[in-house]
Amino acid sequence: MKNIVEMLQSRAKITADIRSVVDVAETEKRELSVEDNEKIAKLEADFDKVSKEIDLEQRQQEREKAGKEIFNKPIDAGLDSRADDKSAEVRAAFNKALAGYGESEYRALQADNATQAGYLIAPQQFSTELIKEIDNIFFIRSFARKFPLVKAASLGFPKMTARMAKAARGSEIGAPTADSTLAFGKREFIPKYLTAEILLSKPLLRNAAVDPEVLVRQELAYAFGVTEETEFCTGTGAGEALGVFTASADGISTARDVSTGNTTTSITFDGLLEAKYKLASQYRPKARWIFHRDGVKQIAKLKNGEGQYIWQASVQVGQPDMILGFPAHESEYAPNTFTTGLYVGILGDFNYYWIVDVLNVEIQVLFELYARTNQVDFIARAENDAMPVLEAAFSRVKLA
Repeated sequence: MKNIVEMLQSRAKITADIRSVVDVAETEKRELSVEDNEKIAKLEADFDKVSKEIDLEQRQQEREKAGKEIFNKPIDAGLDSRADDKSAEVRAAFNKALAGYGESEYRALQADNATQAGYLIAPQQFSTELIKEIDNIFFIRSFARKFPLVKAASLGFPKMTARMAKAARGSEIGAPTADSTLAFGKREFIPKYLTAEILLSKPLLRNAAVDPEVLVRQELAYAFGVTEETEFCTGTGAGEALGVFTASADGISTARDVSTGNTTTSITFDGLLEAKYKLASQYRPKARWIFHRDGVKQIAKLKNGEGQYIWQASVQVGQPDMILGFPAHESEYAPNTFTTGLYVGILGDFNYYWIVDVLNVEIQVLFELYARTNQVDFIARAENDAMPVLEAAFSRVKLA
């Protein structure tokens, strides 16, 4: 296992080296030389490499932690009391079905699910732990507000589309002035299918120290999580989740875009300040930034009016980097094209990003399809939907 602290310290040193090159040029009151730019380019490549290693190692440790937690639990720990989960026997049978043991268990689980044409419906604990594991790997879901649904159904959410007019003075016995501006609309969350297919070797499933269910769940968590995180950032809302970087009247409109102070190709200190104060004070205590690592590289070189760098690199495990007093998160799924009028970052309280999950996860186990390669094919289907529900809680960074 790699040492994350050492990697964080290495990244912080690389950042300091980049800043040193910039500082020397500023002290000598000159532009960066060709040699300076070459040195910075090499350091930035090292920055990218270390950042990726940190991200991969953190996610791997989260997966291993989740695996150990479930492996050490009694098999019936935390089982839901719903009738269709019955008892720990269902969980045990589900494990055997995944591993290919016991055709009778496999058929019994299918028989309980006549409408699903051969699919296994995972016990609710499996579905809940799958969602929890995705929370641990991908950060938007971990900060969002989540609503579990037992079965597929839409969830309506009232939206205030126009605020009430201000109060008016009147006389003691005069009639009040009726308000005509307050209006409500409605957003509807409609769970949509999300499908993943994974292959695992039969010997691994039957001989591993970890339950087959843990192996399957860990792989599905990553497969589902990549798609979800992409959609939570840039999803269009058409047949998929609506992302925070998509301008939409149903989510975050262009009214929350901030380009003042930025250039056509880069983020500036003034632009970040504009974005910070676009956010009302009540949304700032839980607000956090999202940038692609290319955006972070730009911000790492920015100084405030007192000549101090505004990006503070974390060297502690579990502690995020900070920008202007807010936690900053790097996402490979955030926009990173630095061109006129495009989004490159966001600041917001992600408690106002809602995710609706249907807890019925379907898993089809195909034992024969990859028999030649001694593998089992798992096809899983889940349902969810997501979107921002209060645009005032977000401030989107846009290039001029």
